[in-house]
Amino acid sequence: MATIANPEPHRIVVAGGGAGGLELVTRLGDTLGKQGKATITLVEKSRTHLWKPLLHSVAAGSLRRSQHELNYLAQAHWHNFTYRYGEVVGIDRGARQLKLGAMLDEDGREITPPTSIPYDTLVMAIGSVTNDFGTPGAAHYAVPLENPEQASRFNRRMVNACLRANAQNEPIRPGQLHVAIIGAGATGTELAAELHRTVRQVLAYGMTRIDPMRDVHIVLIEAAERILPALPERISNATLDLLKSIGVEVRTGARVAEVQAGGVVLASGEFIPSELVVWSAGVKAPDVLKNFDGLDVNRINQLQVKPTLQTTLDPDIFAIGDCASCPREGATTPVPPRAQAAHQMASHMVKQINLRLAGQAPVPYVYRDFGSLVSLGRYSTVGSLMGFLVGRSMFIEGMFARLMYRSLYKMHEAALHGGPSVVWRTIVNALATRPTPTVKLH
Repeated sequence: MATIANPEPHRIVVAGGGAGGLELVTRLGDTLGKQGKATITLVEKSRTHLWKPLLHSVAAGSLRRSQHELNYLAQAHWHNFTYRYGEVVGIDRGARQLKLGAMLDEDGREITPPTSIPYDTLVMAIGSVTNDFGTPGAAHYAVPLENPEQASRFNRRMVNACLRANAQNEPIRPGQLHVAIIGAGATGTELAAELHRTVRQVLAYGMTRIDPMRDVHIVLIEAAERILPALPERISNATLDLLKSIGVEVRTGARVAEVQAGGVVLASGEFIPSELVVWSAGVKAPDVLKNFDGLDVNRINQLQVKPTLQTTLDPDIFAIGDCASCPREGATTPVPPRAQAAHQMASHMVKQINLRLAGQAPVPYVYRDFGSLVSLGRYSTVGSLMGFLVGRSMFIEGMFARLMYRSLYKMHEAALHGGPSVVWRTIVNALATRPTPTVKLH
């Protein structure tokens, strides 16, 4: 009697290990991968993962990367998926293969060669990158906050600027310890508040030649008529009042025309001196998606997807998170590029893939807006919750808002490690006492 060979496991490839991509492969690995029903592969050009909303805290020095980073190789080992170190450079849709470029070390030596990974289902989750809109000097003189390395680079430059100013013999020149933050979205606004506190904490460690009131200045520059333009006006106004109360200068209706070595030039011709410049004014999907074997993209390179999260021209390719332009029923704008959207899309993709394996039709994804929260460090947290308790939008601030903001990160951790593990780690961290500085000094 002839034996029937077992069918090959379904090949699922997820490109991008951000919040959505990493949560997706972890959940798929814990189910389909563990059961042998599918092989799950994560393609990622970084070695470690850090939740993107924490980047402003790394840049300000109020958070240490090592305490919050997750190693992809270890996560793959623990959760039954494969981690492939590499960067997406193209795709062959006919052969159903994702193309990866060679990865090099700091000395230019090859770590992994160019290769292609076959797939049956491909999920693009490669996130977004900074969009400087071609502003002269921005790419050279401004520091973006796309990843932990860039955030750490800014923090080192900030500490070095303080050390340099404290050691020099001549007086501190105008703008030497000024920070210009271009873009008053959530990242820029949160960074401005955090920096106001952490720079002063750095100076408290013996840098007596610097007067924080006279020498240190932070300016937040926004082209729109108000800060946090994508959020409700009440959140914007509350945040503006707090920033002004602590001495952060806020410039709205100010478009940046050029970034120079010593500062920022506005479209009006005004020059704002600044030793350090952060660009957080806009995002776009990575340029590799511009010509992704004919798939539809929008003006900022996002893959156009149907409500099912399938790309418009290829049902075997899905896109989630910041690199996807997903329509919203009854809205003229697509799903916003927020962490909560990536989390929801990852959860929906688990259902979609199970439906595909069962031979059933995919179902539409419906975005649920649970509100917006802006953390202003230890000063305050403000925001709104949608449909919370009373069935409508509710403005919150202070301790309750801060707890809700922290709960978003705990939800992300729970998706990666499980609820009991997160609870235990939270208790241990709360009880641990170490004689370390309250701010990063190197």
